[in-house]
Amino acid sequence: MWLFALFIAVPLVEIGLFIQVGGAIGLWPTLLVVVLTAVIGTQLMRAQGAHAMAQLRNSFGQMQDPTEPLAHGAMILFSGALLLTPGFFTDAVGFALLIPAFRALVFNYLRARVKVQSFSMGQGMGASQPHGPRSANNDDVIDGDFTDISPDKRPTHEVEKGPSGWTKH
Repeated sequence: MWLFALFIAVPLVEIGLFIQVGGAIGLWPTLLVVVLTAVIGTQLMRAQGAHAMAQLRNSFGQMQDPTEPLAHGAMILFSGALLLTPGFFTDAVGFALLIPAFRALVFNYLRARVKVQSFSMGQGMGASQPHGPRSANNDDVIDGDFTDISPDKRPTHEVEKGPSGWTKH
């Protein structure tokens, strides 16, 4: 129900702000401000996003919990969507989410309300080996993907089974 109220309230707030700002500075300056906030916000989002990606890579490289860098990246992505949405209220929230200290406050607020049942890093689900970080210096481990093609599941060719019936020969 609160999500429905949000979808109703945000456009109403935006319309009210457009009317107020447009009445104070005029139509064309209002539109110029909206376009400029989108352009400036996109540039700031790129810079903050690159920084968040570097932090995420660093957490993976050091085998640390990637929760905080992932949350910051998600908030930066959300701020980009808000900044590209025309409006003053959405721009204010979008710019606020580009401030690292504000994102940290939001992250701490959410972390206090979300309980994580378990977290593990390692081989993944269903692996017979115990979970945990692998040694980076282990030279006899080769990561790779494979596809098992059993003899009874080999693809058949049209030559072997004949025409499909959809074409004339």
